[in-house]
Amino acid sequence: MMDFLNDLLWGKVLLVLLVAVGIGFTVASRFVQFRYFGRMFSILGASQAFKRDEHGHLSSFQALVLSVAGRVGGGNIAGVAVAITLGGPGAVFWMWVVGLMGMATSFLECTLAQTYKQAGRKGTYRGGPAYYIVKGLGQRWSWMAGLYSILLLLTFGFAFTALQSYAVATSFGDAFGVPVLYSGIALAIVVGLIIFGGIKRIARVSEFLVPFMAVGYLLIAFAIVVMNISEIPAVLALIVKSAFGLEPAIGGGIGAAIMMGLKRGLFSNEAGLGSAPNVAAVAYVPHPANQGIVQAFSVFIDTLIICSATAFMILLSGIYDPASGNEVAGIAMTQAALADHVGEWGRIFVSVALLLFSFSTILYNYYLGENSLNFFSRDNRKLFNVFRVAIIALVCWGATTDLGTVFGFADVTMGLLAVVNLIALIFLFRKGLRILRDFDDQVRDGIEFPVFDANRHPDMNLDPNAWQLEPEDLQRINRKLGNDPGAMRD
Repeated sequence: MMDFLNDLLWGKVLLVLLVAVGIGFTVASRFVQFRYFGRMFSILGASQAFKRDEHGHLSSFQALVLSVAGRVGGGNIAGVAVAITLGGPGAVFWMWVVGLMGMATSFLECTLAQTYKQAGRKGTYRGGPAYYIVKGLGQRWSWMAGLYSILLLLTFGFAFTALQSYAVATSFGDAFGVPVLYSGIALAIVVGLIIFGGIKRIARVSEFLVPFMAVGYLLIAFAIVVMNISEIPAVLALIVKSAFGLEPAIGGGIGAAIMMGLKRGLFSNEAGLGSAPNVAAVAYVPHPANQGIVQAFSVFIDTLIICSATAFMILLSGIYDPASGNEVAGIAMTQAALADHVGEWGRIFVSVALLLFSFSTILYNYYLGENSLNFFSRDNRKLFNVFRVAIIALVCWGATTDLGTVFGFADVTMGLLAVVNLIALIFLFRKGLRILRDFDDQVRDGIEFPVFDANRHPDMNLDPNAWQLEPEDLQRINRKLGNDPGAMRD
């Protein structure tokens, strides 16, 4: 039954929905992910000016690194290896396609999450697909928002947390001989110390950890590419030919390449799942499109950069050789590939990288689970504490358990999660374009910091308290506009 649902979701339903939303919004938005690619850097630079710790807000950059912490995980190291093993090198090409389309999808869903966010306590916000479904589509769709929240809790809060713990424990066991129970206990203790501090502590840890781990991993990958620069054209040709079934002896053919590229690409960058919007909504920004642009870039970082780095490390090594019947797969393949390039210390490096990637992802998964619970029971401290204890226990359990069934279950729930969110995005397509046009118009008028005025959209059921900029930010923006200090953009 699980296999049937997986084949139906990933082989048919999601293929249509991902293409419809990704390509549809790319065309309708006039290729927003490319038009504003360069602007992302100025938005991140300006976000530090909008970071108001005295008001309790999180900046756009903090929300970015928190979402990258979630996107960049075991899927970037083990997931790419699985995709290549089961779908051949061509799966990498389809991962790239999913990534480029996913940038537009991520822009849409994260912009909507920002638009429909709700003001919380002490300068914080809550938002995500459950919120834009109810507020954007109306109360009669509350069942759909509830279904999404349940699937989010099952997939990220529980299943993916156990899977990340399992990946870390098995990797450390392979590299260092550490018993999986000890790895699980140590990981659970550190996770517990952080998640009991709430979203702000998680964001502060991610703000330090994510750039460090991503840059370190990419430096190793870049060095390997330089060492094998003459072989790059052949590897690129292999990827493209395999993607279109022109290398029949490699992988499972074009069908397997497309399916694995879609599945592992979505697992890695999460564009369309609706997970990242839960984090995108917490940022304090002057316009929803700001965070949409930034989150589109996070998909680029995840799939086009980090996943590609893993793929090239594997395909440039002598480890991947399907003709020999080599059974090395998953994280072991990535470890073996790096060891083939740089020696046995490469196994240790991959284990440490996986620890950092998976650790940050567990923190991210916890927050998604908390946000799903918050939709049903607003800011219930006792419920959140029970969930935190459950996460700590799950980290220990996941490290010591064979999770074959959990993998299959997670694939199904992740597929259903994507279906629900993508259907909602189709219904909210025009509203997303409306917010983008508001941003486009202000950029066209030469406004450096476009500002979103919720009062201009009375029909959208927005929370005006979520769009009140702090006085000092209003003054700075209006000085840029040449307006009176207290004036808003007309």
